[in-house]
Amino acid sequence: MTAYTVVVPTTGRDSLRTLVSALDHGMGPRPAELILVDDRPVPGDLPLPEVTVPVRVLRSGGRGPAAARNTGWRAADTPWIAFLDDDVRPTADWPSRLETDLATLPDDVAASQGRIVVPAPTGGRRPTDEERDTAGLATAEWITADMAYRRDVLAAVGGFDERFPRAFREDADLALRVRQAGWRLDHGLRTTLHPARHGGFFASVRAQRGNADNALMRRKFGPQWREMACEGPGRLGRHALTTLSGVAAFTFAAAGKRTSAVLSGAAWLALTAEFASRRILPGPKDPREIAKMAVTSVLIPPAALRHRLTGEVRVRRPRPAAKAVLFDRDDTLIHDEPYNNDPKLVRPVRGAEDVLRRLRAAGVPVGVVSNQSGVARGLITPGELAAVNARVEELLGPFGTWQVCVHADGDGCCCRKPKPGLVTRAAMALGVHPEDCVVIGDIGADVEAAHAAGARAVLVPTPRTREAEIEAARRDARVAGDLTGAVALAMGDRAW
Repeated sequence: MTAYTVVVPTTGRDSLRTLVSALDHGMGPRPAELILVDDRPVPGDLPLPEVTVPVRVLRSGGRGPAAARNTGWRAADTPWIAFLDDDVRPTADWPSRLETDLATLPDDVAASQGRIVVPAPTGGRRPTDEERDTAGLATAEWITADMAYRRDVLAAVGGFDERFPRAFREDADLALRVRQAGWRLDHGLRTTLHPARHGGFFASVRAQRGNADNALMRRKFGPQWREMACEGPGRLGRHALTTLSGVAAFTFAAAGKRTSAVLSGAAWLALTAEFASRRILPGPKDPREIAKMAVTSVLIPPAALRHRLTGEVRVRRPRPAAKAVLFDRDDTLIHDEPYNNDPKLVRPVRGAEDVLRRLRAAGVPVGVVSNQSGVARGLITPGELAAVNARVEELLGPFGTWQVCVHADGDGCCCRKPKPGLVTRAAMALGVHPEDCVVIGDIGADVEAAHAAGARAVLVPTPRTREAEIEAARRDARVAGDLTGAVALAMGDRAW
């Protein structure tokens, strides 16, 4: 039997009772534990029925579903974590189908997505705008309404990025980082029902706050992030054109330029009417729904543009100085001696002792993240590796953490760079978040591992660094001529 924990972030909705009851009465292997993470700023009682499945309630302080899910999975100790939203209802056979979905997955598959079913409106009625929006979940990729991840993969990539404050994009971000780190994602056969959302008259306007999260996605994954996340093209360009046309119409009118004002106003009206009709025609011919679509179609374009611009400003602010600096070992801190098993051959690179001394004096934690496949290949013994690392510390001083991968390329571990495991473990050991770390190394795998963990990276090329790795680092990271320059980039304007 595959051991799993169910993690549910919740704001205390009444639908939580139905979800918990469904899990308790489901057919098949029961979860080892059901962890409910109360994400309300002021926690209260949860609407829970009497159940026999073990339930634990944790608090995440109102920091959003990404933080709540991190709180939940980090408290679990099973190989698999099944995430569910608090407004879904698993089918009666969900536990048995989850067992089937997980039992035969290859080691390189990190997660299994359940099938989301959104019930259609009753009586043959056409779906409203909100109902159509919810129905889109049935074809969405990698959503955590029902998504099971290997716990060691979550640990390797650092879990959810808590810079996503809403239930929006945080799941796609995790999936993309997991795939970039070399794992695959799969679809399962289990089914979960998701009722339509009903958020009130201005719900679609409030939803435009997600455009700020789109800015973060673009910052992290580049202009092609929508294609990578299996998303459509979006309407931000049209919303911007609509908003600018409206602003131009008012500006020209105020300046007494009637013809220009009329032309700009006509463009705004045409764009707004096109948007409203796209939302009205598929829906019910209810006057209240039509009025809602008309009003919100006027408000959505400027709201979307405002939130996107706010998000772009936020993600483009200079990131603060690193709270911790992680170094590759060979050809970064010491000259590379292939598969070195002799402490006498350890030779620090120029500037290593000085920058480490200055970082320690400034109170910046330092660590080492190093691939050492010579152990797996039988070329180095664990004792010899420990002796070489001890010599490094003898020459360069103590490090707050040593994170070393002794596996070979084909071992399928979660730690070997370019996978993020070494970086996330080092951050945890130093008591900081991965995004507050800078990784300094000499090859592309160091940069890729940093990005997969959510950290920053600085590449210090050597004659062995490939030109393609240098070009990639110039686009996506930073490049320094030597170790001193790399640490200066990591620390920014901070005095160190």
